[in-house]
Amino acid sequence: MKNKLLCKTLYLFIAVFTFTLLFNSCKSGGKEAEKKIPLEITEIDEDVLQDVDQAKKIFYSLPSPLESAMLIKSAGAEFNEGLLNPTQNTTRYTTNKMMALNLGIYTCDLSFASLYDQTQLVIDYMSAAKEMADGLGILDAINKETINRLEENINNREVILDIVSETFLNSSSYLADNEQNAIASIVLVGGWVEGLYIATQLVDLNEFDSAKLVGRIIDQKLSIGIMLQLLKDNSEHPSMPEITEQMEDLKTVFDQINIKTTDIKPEIDEETNITVLKSTVETDMTPEVFDELAGKVAEIRSSYVK
Repeated sequence: MKNKLLCKTLYLFIAVFTFTLLFNSCKSGGKEAEKKIPLEITEIDEDVLQDVDQAKKIFYSLPSPLESAMLIKSAGAEFNEGLLNPTQNTTRYTTNKMMALNLGIYTCDLSFASLYDQTQLVIDYMSAAKEMADGLGILDAINKETINRLEENINNREVILDIVSETFLNSSSYLADNEQNAIASIVLVGGWVEGLYIATQLVDLNEFDSAKLVGRIIDQKLSIGIMLQLLKDNSEHPSMPEITEQMEDLKTVFDQINIKTTDIKPEIDEETNITVLKSTVETDMTPEVFDELAGKVAEIRSSYVK
């Protein structure tokens, strides 16, 4: 009972967190917009509360597929369909591991396409995500009605993003009800890696020092550690050792990047006369380290979409 309650709580956080992204700004200047998620818990013992608190820290720090796409666009990157996993590849994925990874990947690709108003691709990638969800037995997470709503609202970005969030919520709810924590973790890995892959591929090395997208990528140094903790918490699943080893290899590259945050100082905005607390983030990531990072991400992602 305790584990089931905790599981449901975890995925409520994921689902609501994803949905609220539609109404919150993305990261700016290395800082993340504050997100508040109300949650009423009654008649739960202290151990469960402590577990939930730890889970909040994990999932708050992991960007969902939708957030990954939003961070990429907020950095001014242009859309490139060639970076997405072709929808024709769906027939290649027959194991639970590969379907879970590519449910995350296709959800990220779907989010990316929707933010750039790629109407036909939105429908195509929703269908691809549906195939993965159906293969995993996530019943009705993405049904015919969902596809019809997309087609009817194909020019309404707000509705499309609402549908993307709803899709992620439905998938999470099913996994929670069936206590499939490991599968849910693998879905998150797929989406996170896809977002990182797209971001690294879109960086123009000729403008490396001024590229906003580089800052978004560096932010993921925190995420990789949290991702590893999530995988280790589900280490009993047979797919976890290989995925964990890949994430540890990626962390080794991230560990070469040093991040230093300056002290917070108040600054007055002359136009509004409002005092704003600001700090700057300094990093020593070189183009050489970035190239190594991009190569490692591409290698891992290739093993997921093959």
